[in-house]
Amino acid sequence: MAWACILLPHLALDGVLRRRPELAGPLVLVDGPTNARTIVAANGPAREAGLRVGQRLTAAQSLLAQFEALPYDPADAMRWHRFLAAVAYRYSSDVSLLPHAVVLEVSGSMGLFGPWPRFESMLREDFTRLGFRHRIAAAPTPHAAYVLAGVQDGVAILSSETLRRACQQVPVSKSRLPATAVAALPRMGLRTLGQVLALPRDGLRRRFGNELLMALDRLTGDRPHGLVPFVPPDVFDLRIELLHEVEHLGALVFPLRRMTGDLAAYLAGRDGGVQRFVVQLEHRAGHATEVPVGLLSPEREPAMLFELARGRLDHVQLPEPVVAMRLVARDLPPFVPAGRDLFDERPAHAVSMDQLRERLRARLGDQAVYRLRDTVDPRPERAQSIEGEWQNDAEVLPRPTWLLDRPIPLRGPAPRILAGPERLETGWWDGGEVCRDYYAVETAQGQCAWVFCAPGEQSGWMIHGWFA
Repeated sequence: MAWACILLPHLALDGVLRRRPELAGPLVLVDGPTNARTIVAANGPAREAGLRVGQRLTAAQSLLAQFEALPYDPADAMRWHRFLAAVAYRYSSDVSLLPHAVVLEVSGSMGLFGPWPRFESMLREDFTRLGFRHRIAAAPTPHAAYVLAGVQDGVAILSSETLRRACQQVPVSKSRLPATAVAALPRMGLRTLGQVLALPRDGLRRRFGNELLMALDRLTGDRPHGLVPFVPPDVFDLRIELLHEVEHLGALVFPLRRMTGDLAAYLAGRDGGVQRFVVQLEHRAGHATEVPVGLLSPEREPAMLFELARGRLDHVQLPEPVVAMRLVARDLPPFVPAGRDLFDERPAHAVSMDQLRERLRARLGDQAVYRLRDTVDPRPERAQSIEGEWQNDAEVLPRPTWLLDRPIPLRGPAPRILAGPERLETGWWDGGEVCRDYYAVETAQGQCAWVFCAPGEQSGWMIHGWFA
C-alpha cells in the first residue's frame, strides 16, 4: 500500500488569511487566559518584526507597537480541516484525519491519476489554489507519511524495504511518538528514530509500556494503522464573517468568489454537482437576506457557480449592512459532464447553450427565458408551443401500484377527486377502441383508487387500480 500525507502546519492562520487578500501588515492568532495571552500563529510580517509562536502577547506588544491580534478558534480550524479532507476525497475513498494533516491511501488512485510525481502535483495544485500552505510526503503507512512530511517536504518512500532506512535519521523530536517517550528518549542518549527501532522491544516495554511499541508498529506497518475513515458530509455549509459591515454589494464579490470556489472543490471531492444553493447575507440584528440560486441541471464549475450567484446577488437590495455571509447547499445530485465532440469547432472562449441559458436566467430572471417544446397535436399550427417555466423532469402522471385484471364498478358515495382528468383514447387500429377519462380519487372508506368514466361524465365510475 501507499499513503500520502498532506501536512497543514498553518491551518488556522491560513483559514483567516485566505479571507483577507488585502492584508499586508503583521497578524497573529492568540490563545490562553485573558491575562496570559500567547501567540499560537504569526504571519510573515509578524515574524519579520520579531514575533514568534509561544511568545506572550504582552512581550509582543513591547516589541511591535501595531499589529493585529485575533483569537484562535479551534472550532473554525476543525471546520477547515474537515473541508480539506472532503477535497482530498476526490483522490481516494480512504481518507483519515491526523492532527494538522490529512492522509489518504493512494496505491489504487495512482492507477487512475498517474504516477506519484503527477499525483503529487495535482494535490499541490488543489491545495495551493484553495490558499492553504502544505507539505506532502508518501510512505507505505499513513503514520510514516505523517512523520516524513514533518521532516522533509516532497519525500516519497513507496516500498516497505526502504522505509526503515528512511526513518534512520529522523529526529526523535519529529517522530510523533508518545510525548512521554519523546521527552525521555534524548536523556537516554537516543536522538534518532533509527536508534529507537534498534533497541530490544522488551526493554522499551518495561520502560514505556505498550503505547510506544504500538506507535512504532503502526509506523513500520507491523500493526494496522487504527485510523477512523473520514466520510464527507452530505450538506455543504460555509460561513464567513466579514471584517467590517458592508453596505454595498461590490464588497461581497471577493468572499462570494471564495465561497463558490470552496463549494466547487467540495463537489469535486464528492464527484457530484449542485442544483440549488442559498447565499445568506447576515445582518447585525441576527436576521438574514436569502439569495436562492437554482440551476436547471447539476453543475460544479467554479467560474459558472460564481457568475450565477453574482447574477442573483446583483438584484438584491440590502435592507441593512452585512456582517457575515453563509452558503448552504443541500441539493447535491450526481454530476454528469456534458459530452463534447472530438473535433469541436467552437471558438476557444465560446460557452455552451446550457451555460448561456443559466447566465440569462441569472441576469434577467427565471421568467424572462422561454423555450420551444413539442406537443402531441399533429396540426402544424399547434405542433410547437412556448414554455416559460423550465422543468427538469417531465410531469409524472399518477399510476396505481396494483392494476386490476379487469375494471370493476365503484359502489357507494361519490369519491373525492385528487387528480385528473387524463384522457386516454386509443385502440382504433385493432377494433378495440377505448376513450376514457382517468382520475385519481379517494373513496368514502379512505382508499386511493384509479378510476375512469366516459368523457364528459362523472358518474358510473369504474375502478381500474389501487394506489398503495
